[in-house]
Amino acid sequence: MEKERIDKVLAHHGFGSRSDVKKMMRKDHLTVNGKIVRDPGFLIDIGSDVVFVDDEEIKLQRDLYIMMNKCRDVVCANKDGEHKTVFDLLDDSLRHKFLGGDLHCMGRLDIDTEGLLILSTDGQLTHRLLAPKTHVPKTYAVGLRDSLDESQKTDYVEKFKKGFWIDREQNESGFDCQPSELEFLEDGKSRDGRIDSAFVQNSSGKVDCLLTIYEGKFHQVKRMFAQVGNEVVYLKRVKMGSLCLDSSLPLGGYRELSEDEVEILKN
Repeated sequence: MEKERIDKVLAHHGFGSRSDVKKMMRKDHLTVNGKIVRDPGFLIDIGSDVVFVDDEEIKLQRDLYIMMNKCRDVVCANKDGEHKTVFDLLDDSLRHKFLGGDLHCMGRLDIDTEGLLILSTDGQLTHRLLAPKTHVPKTYAVGLRDSLDESQKTDYVEKFKKGFWIDREQNESGFDCQPSELEFLEDGKSRDGRIDSAFVQNSSGKVDCLLTIYEGKFHQVKRMFAQVGNEVVYLKRVKMGSLCLDSSLPLGGYRELSEDEVEILKN
Protein backbone atom coordinates (compact mmCIF):
# COMPACT_ATOMS: atom_id res chain seq x y z
CA MET A 1 0.00 0.00 0.00
CA GLU A 2 1.10 3.51 -0.84
CA LYS A 3 -0.08 5.82 1.96
CA GLU A 4 0.04 9.64 1.80
CA ARG A 5 -1.47 12.47 3.85
CA ILE A 6 -4.69 13.70 2.25
CA ASP A 7 -3.67 17.38 2.46
CA LYS A 8 -0.39 16.63 0.64
CA VAL A 9 -2.19 14.64 -2.05
CA LEU A 10 -4.77 17.34 -2.78
CA ALA A 11 -2.14 20.10 -2.74
CA HIS A 12 -0.21 18.17 -5.40
CA HIS A 13 -3.39 17.65 -7.41
CA GLY A 14 -3.98 21.36 -7.88
CA PHE A 15 -6.19 22.25 -4.91
CA GLY A 16 -3.96 25.03 -3.64
CA SER A 17 -1.68 25.02 -0.61
CA ARG A 18 -2.10 22.65 2.32
CA SER A 19 -3.65 25.56 4.18
CA ASP A 20 -6.23 25.93 1.39
CA VAL A 21 -6.96 22.21 1.58
CA LYS A 22 -7.49 22.37 5.36
CA LYS A 23 -10.03 25.18 4.96
CA MET A 24 -11.89 23.16 2.33
CA MET A 25 -11.96 20.07 4.54
CA ARG A 26 -13.39 22.00 7.49
CA LYS A 27 -16.42 22.79 5.30
CA ASP A 28 -17.07 19.07 4.68
CA HIS A 29 -16.25 19.20 0.96
CA LEU A 30 -14.10 16.05 1.07
CA THR A 31 -15.04 12.37 1.27
CA VAL A 32 -12.83 9.28 1.20
CA ASN A 33 -14.56 6.01 0.34
CA GLY A 34 -17.91 7.71 0.95
CA LYS A 35 -17.07 9.14 4.40
CA ILE A 36 -16.49 12.81 5.23
CA VAL A 37 -12.87 13.45 6.24
CA ARG A 38 -11.85 16.58 8.17
CA ASP A 39 -8.41 15.53 9.42
CA PRO A 40 -5.69 16.90 7.04
CA GLY A 41 -3.31 14.21 8.32
CA PHE A 42 -5.65 11.40 7.27
CA LEU A 43 -3.68 8.77 5.32
CA ILE A 44 -5.03 7.47 2.04
CA ASP A 45 -3.96 4.68 -0.29
CA ILE A 46 -3.14 6.22 -3.68
CA GLY A 47 -3.86 2.96 -5.47
CA SER A 48 -7.25 2.05 -4.03
CA ASP A 49 -9.02 4.81 -2.08
CA VAL A 50 -11.81 6.79 -3.75
CA VAL A 51 -11.67 10.52 -3.09
CA PHE A 52 -14.39 13.05 -3.91
CA VAL A 53 -14.30 16.82 -3.58
CA ASP A 54 -17.98 17.75 -3.57
CA ASP A 55 -19.39 15.74 -6.49
CA GLU A 56 -16.13 15.38 -8.41
CA GLU A 57 -14.01 12.24 -8.11
CA ILE A 58 -10.30 13.02 -7.97
CA LYS A 59 -8.03 10.83 -10.06
CA LEU A 60 -5.19 9.94 -7.71
CA GLN A 61 -1.75 9.29 -9.17
CA ARG A 62 1.82 9.47 -7.94
CA ASP A 63 3.47 9.87 -11.33
CA LEU A 64 2.46 11.44 -14.62
CA TYR A 65 3.54 10.17 -18.04
CA ILE A 66 2.96 12.29 -21.14
CA MET A 67 3.64 11.54 -24.80
CA MET A 68 4.35 14.61 -26.91
CA ASN A 69 4.84 14.93 -30.65
CA LYS A 70 7.48 17.64 -30.33
CA CYS A 71 7.50 20.27 -33.05
CA ARG A 72 10.46 22.24 -34.34
CA ASP A 73 11.61 25.52 -32.80
CA VAL A 74 10.93 24.47 -29.22
CA VAL A 75 13.62 23.32 -26.80
CA CYS A 76 13.63 20.55 -24.20
CA ALA A 77 14.24 22.78 -21.19
CA ASN A 78 12.27 24.16 -18.28
CA LYS A 79 13.21 27.74 -19.17
CA ASP A 80 14.93 29.41 -22.10
CA GLY A 81 15.41 33.11 -22.59
CA GLU A 82 15.29 32.91 -26.38
CA HIS A 83 13.05 30.01 -27.44
CA LYS A 84 9.73 28.52 -26.44
CA THR A 85 10.10 25.31 -24.43
CA VAL A 86 8.15 22.05 -24.54
CA PHE A 87 6.71 22.98 -21.13
CA ASP A 88 5.21 26.12 -22.67
CA LEU A 89 3.07 23.80 -24.83
CA LEU A 90 1.44 22.20 -21.77
CA ASP A 91 -1.89 23.22 -20.27
CA ASP A 92 -1.80 25.27 -17.09
CA SER A 93 -3.39 22.37 -15.20
CA LEU A 94 -0.07 20.51 -15.52
CA ARG A 95 2.01 23.36 -14.13
CA HIS A 96 2.24 22.22 -10.53
CA LYS A 97 4.28 19.83 -8.44
CA PHE A 98 3.32 16.17 -8.42
CA LEU A 99 3.67 13.54 -5.72
CA GLY A 100 6.33 11.76 -7.76
CA GLY A 101 8.37 14.93 -8.30
CA ASP A 102 8.78 17.56 -10.98
CA LEU A 103 7.74 16.96 -14.56
CA HIS A 104 10.84 16.51 -16.73
CA CYS A 105 11.91 15.28 -20.17
CA MET A 106 12.98 11.67 -20.55
CA GLY A 107 15.86 12.52 -22.84
CA ARG A 108 16.10 15.51 -25.14
CA LEU A 109 15.51 16.32 -28.78
CA ASP A 110 17.33 19.11 -30.63
CA ILE A 111 15.44 22.31 -31.42
CA ASP A 112 15.08 21.27 -35.09
CA THR A 113 14.09 17.65 -34.30
CA GLU A 114 10.47 16.54 -34.09
CA GLY A 115 8.72 13.54 -32.66
CA LEU A 116 8.37 11.30 -29.66
CA LEU A 117 9.18 12.99 -26.37
CA ILE A 118 8.18 11.53 -23.00
CA LEU A 119 7.64 13.90 -20.09
CA SER A 120 7.29 12.32 -16.67
CA THR A 121 7.70 12.72 -12.93
CA ASP A 122 9.17 9.21 -12.62
CA GLY A 123 12.86 9.83 -12.00
CA GLN A 124 13.73 6.17 -11.47
CA LEU A 125 12.31 5.16 -14.84
CA THR A 126 14.05 8.08 -16.54
CA HIS A 127 17.39 7.02 -15.10
CA ARG A 128 16.89 3.42 -16.20
CA LEU A 129 15.86 4.32 -19.75
CA LEU A 130 18.69 6.80 -20.28
CA ALA A 131 21.51 4.88 -18.59
CA PRO A 132 24.11 3.97 -21.26
CA LYS A 133 24.33 0.37 -20.06
CA THR A 134 20.65 -0.32 -20.79
CA HIS A 135 21.02 0.30 -24.56
CA VAL A 136 17.36 1.26 -25.03
CA PRO A 137 16.72 1.45 -28.81
CA LYS A 138 15.52 4.72 -30.32
CA THR A 139 14.15 4.89 -33.85
CA TYR A 140 14.23 8.01 -36.01
CA ALA A 141 12.57 8.93 -39.29
CA VAL A 142 15.25 10.62 -41.39
CA GLY A 143 15.13 12.87 -44.45
CA LEU A 144 18.40 13.13 -46.42
CA ARG A 145 19.82 15.88 -48.59
CA ASP A 146 21.14 13.54 -51.29
CA SER A 147 19.07 10.93 -53.10
CA LEU A 148 20.60 7.46 -53.27
CA ASP A 149 20.46 4.67 -55.82
CA GLU A 150 19.88 1.08 -54.73
CA SER A 151 23.59 0.29 -54.59
CA GLN A 152 24.29 3.28 -52.36
CA LYS A 153 21.39 2.35 -50.08
CA THR A 154 22.82 -1.15 -49.70
CA ASP A 155 26.23 0.30 -48.85
CA TYR A 156 24.70 2.55 -46.19
CA VAL A 157 22.74 -0.33 -44.62
CA GLU A 158 25.84 -2.52 -44.41
CA LYS A 159 28.03 0.23 -43.02
CA PHE A 160 25.51 1.18 -40.34
CA LYS A 161 25.02 -2.50 -39.47
CA LYS A 162 28.73 -2.90 -38.72
CA GLY A 163 29.28 0.40 -36.90
CA PHE A 164 32.01 2.92 -37.71
CA TRP A 165 34.10 5.80 -36.41
CA ILE A 166 32.48 9.22 -35.99
CA ASP A 167 34.76 12.25 -36.25
CA ARG A 168 35.04 14.94 -33.61
CA GLU A 169 32.44 17.74 -33.73
CA GLN A 170 33.12 21.08 -32.05
CA ASN A 171 33.92 20.25 -28.42
CA GLU A 172 32.56 16.71 -28.72
CA SER A 173 35.09 13.89 -29.04
CA GLY A 174 34.99 11.35 -31.83
CA PHE A 175 33.69 7.88 -30.98
CA ASP A 176 33.17 4.38 -32.30
CA CYS A 177 29.54 4.28 -33.37
CA GLN A 178 27.90 1.01 -32.36
CA PRO A 179 26.00 -1.15 -34.89
CA SER A 180 22.61 0.26 -35.84
CA GLU A 181 19.66 -0.68 -38.05
CA LEU A 182 18.96 1.35 -41.18
CA GLU A 183 15.92 0.76 -43.37
CA PHE A 184 15.01 2.75 -46.48
CA LEU A 185 11.29 3.24 -47.05
CA GLU A 186 9.34 2.18 -50.10
CA ASP A 187 6.39 4.42 -50.98
CA GLY A 188 6.55 5.94 -47.50
CA LYS A 189 6.19 2.58 -45.75
CA SER A 190 8.46 0.30 -43.77
CA ARG A 191 8.39 -3.47 -44.05
CA ASP A 192 6.78 -3.99 -40.63
CA GLY A 193 4.35 -1.05 -40.84
CA ARG A 194 6.09 1.05 -38.17
CA ILE A 195 5.64 4.06 -40.41
CA ASP A 196 3.00 4.57 -43.08
CA SER A 197 1.76 7.27 -45.44
CA ALA A 198 -0.51 8.77 -42.77
CA PHE A 199 2.44 9.14 -40.44
CA VAL A 200 4.58 10.75 -43.13
CA GLN A 201 1.83 13.25 -43.88
CA ASN A 202 1.86 14.18 -40.19
CA SER A 203 5.55 15.14 -40.47
CA SER A 204 6.82 18.52 -41.60
CA GLY A 205 9.60 17.14 -43.81
CA LYS A 206 10.28 14.30 -46.23
CA VAL A 207 11.17 10.88 -44.80
CA ASP A 208 13.64 8.61 -46.61
CA CYS A 209 14.59 6.02 -44.03
CA LEU A 210 14.32 4.75 -40.46
CA LEU A 211 17.38 4.51 -38.24
CA THR A 212 17.45 2.63 -34.92
CA ILE A 213 20.37 3.35 -32.59
CA TYR A 214 21.24 1.87 -29.21
CA GLU A 215 23.19 4.75 -27.70
CA GLY A 216 22.68 8.49 -27.43
CA LYS A 217 25.75 10.53 -28.29
CA PHE A 218 25.63 14.26 -29.04
CA HIS A 219 23.96 14.87 -32.45
CA GLN A 220 24.54 11.21 -33.16
CA VAL A 221 22.13 10.65 -36.07
CA LYS A 222 23.27 13.79 -37.88
CA ARG A 223 26.93 12.92 -37.34
CA MET A 224 26.43 9.37 -38.59
CA PHE A 225 25.08 10.50 -41.95
CA ALA A 226 27.64 13.30 -42.19
CA GLN A 227 30.37 10.68 -41.74
CA VAL A 228 29.17 8.84 -44.88
CA GLY A 229 28.99 12.07 -46.89
CA ASN A 230 25.31 12.97 -46.61
CA GLU A 231 23.29 15.45 -44.57
CA VAL A 232 20.19 15.06 -42.43
CA VAL A 233 17.63 17.69 -43.46
CA TYR A 234 14.74 16.27 -41.44
CA LEU A 235 14.71 14.26 -38.24
CA LYS A 236 11.88 12.84 -36.16
CA ARG A 237 11.99 10.32 -33.33
CA VAL A 238 9.21 7.77 -33.80
CA LYS A 239 9.98 5.08 -31.25
CA MET A 240 11.65 4.68 -27.86
CA GLY A 241 12.12 1.17 -26.58
CA SER A 242 8.94 -0.60 -27.66
CA LEU A 243 6.78 2.53 -27.44
CA CYS A 244 5.78 4.07 -30.77
CA LEU A 245 4.72 7.66 -31.31
CA ASP A 246 0.95 8.01 -31.75
CA SER A 247 0.76 9.10 -35.39
CA SER A 248 -2.58 10.82 -34.75
CA LEU A 249 -0.95 13.37 -32.44
CA PRO A 250 -0.47 16.69 -34.25
CA LEU A 251 2.88 18.42 -34.08
CA GLY A 252 3.10 20.10 -30.69
CA GLY A 253 0.26 17.94 -29.38
CA TYR A 254 0.41 15.66 -26.36
CA ARG A 255 -1.62 13.23 -24.31
CA GLU A 256 -1.24 11.14 -21.18
CA LEU A 257 0.10 7.63 -21.68
CA SER A 258 -2.30 4.75 -21.10
CA GLU A 259 -1.51 2.21 -18.38
CA ASP A 260 -0.49 -0.28 -21.07
CA GLU A 261 1.89 2.24 -22.63
CA VAL A 262 3.49 2.95 -19.25
CA GLU A 263 4.04 -0.78 -18.82
CA ILE A 264 5.64 -0.90 -22.28
CA LEU A 265 8.10 1.76 -21.18
CA LYS A 266 8.85 0.00 -17.91
CA ASN A 267 9.41 -3.37 -19.54
